[in-house]
Amino acid sequence: MLKTDKLEYNIEKIRGDFPILHRQVHNKPFVYFDNAATTHKPLEVIERMDRVYRETNSNIHRGVHYLSDVTTREFESARETVRGFINARNDHEIIFTSGTTAGINLAAFSFGERYVGENDEIVVSALEHHANIVPWQMLCERKRAKLRVIPMDDHGELDIEEYKEMLNDRTRLVAVTHVANSIGTVNPVKKITGIAHEHGIPVLIDGAQAVQHGSVDVQDLDADMYVFSGHKMYGPTGIGVFYGKENILEEIPPYQTGGEMVDQVTFEKTTFNQLPLKFEAGTPNYTGAIGLAAAIDYLVETGLDKIAAHEKDLLDYAAGRFAQIDGLKVFGAAREKISVISFVLEDIHPYDAGMVIDKFGIAVRTGTHCAQPVMDRFGIRGTIRASMAMYNTREEVDRLCEAIGKVKEMFG
Repeated sequence: MLKTDKLEYNIEKIRGDFPILHRQVHNKPFVYFDNAATTHKPLEVIERMDRVYRETNSNIHRGVHYLSDVTTREFESARETVRGFINARNDHEIIFTSGTTAGINLAAFSFGERYVGENDEIVVSALEHHANIVPWQMLCERKRAKLRVIPMDDHGELDIEEYKEMLNDRTRLVAVTHVANSIGTVNPVKKITGIAHEHGIPVLIDGAQAVQHGSVDVQDLDADMYVFSGHKMYGPTGIGVFYGKENILEEIPPYQTGGEMVDQVTFEKTTFNQLPLKFEAGTPNYTGAIGLAAAIDYLVETGLDKIAAHEKDLLDYAAGRFAQIDGLKVFGAAREKISVISFVLEDIHPYDAGMVIDKFGIAVRTGTHCAQPVMDRFGIRGTIRASMAMYNTREEVDRLCEAIGKVKEMFG
């Protein structure tokens, strides 16, 4: 049992909860360092979703029979679990989506269509994932608005002073990532939000890489909108959350229409349902929502503070090991970062290195990580990214370092 910051952390038990970690890849014990792309699922999540399909599966809300009632109550209970997890004020401020990307697109079409006009401005940061760039670009093209970008320095930290200067009476929204998926920078989103609110500008925060690494309190952050995905926090794919303050959700129109989100429909006029159903058109992914709640329960039971301490230990250990490898350069040296190390090996293409590392049973991610502007800022074509999670160990870091050594040998 590992102790981090005086907190007991039972890594053996945790690893035992994730069946996939016990398989072999290329006849070697499996090591998974691609957690920023997606995380694995504990038995608690797998079995909870299996139980829905085996025992209670039925469409929700509109049914009057027993199974529909049971599944509806579990779905709405999942909404309350999410509300408590991020400390939203009301459960109707929790909108279930298919993921972070869907949540950002919801904002771009609903908020954007209502409030953004010609010559208006939307502010994003240089650290954004493509999902928090392209929807705003398209909105700006439709509305003849302008996209502005908060610059970052060589350490991968945003220039907050420059950000302050960018805001003006034409700024309609600030959309910024909480944690950069490419290099692990933790942005000062509470400060960024506070500065925007001084100008009366709402803020959307992309929390896809944040909620699994530590506590998030949307009321403390004063976030107007906050989005994240289930599959990056040990939950199922195809489910995500869009949190919005009640006043914003009441004012903006839905961007998807159909069943469930309507109140009255005639051929002359349609009225919309109350929150949160207004934004949940069609049959929702109720099994995914229930699985997401199980993942949240697992995180809370394990202890987010313990997880954060364990991952900080892994980050520090890996950084120390990598610093001893000649020809290895790390990108992203922010003072606050999560357990992601993005690096290159001198004269070796990241894709080639990643393919060889895979032969040692170790999964890493290579390329631009859907953050091409970040790579352009550093003048590189991509990186190898090792993203560590609650179930990874120092021994696995050692194995990665050994594999890197073999890569260097192979490519001379």
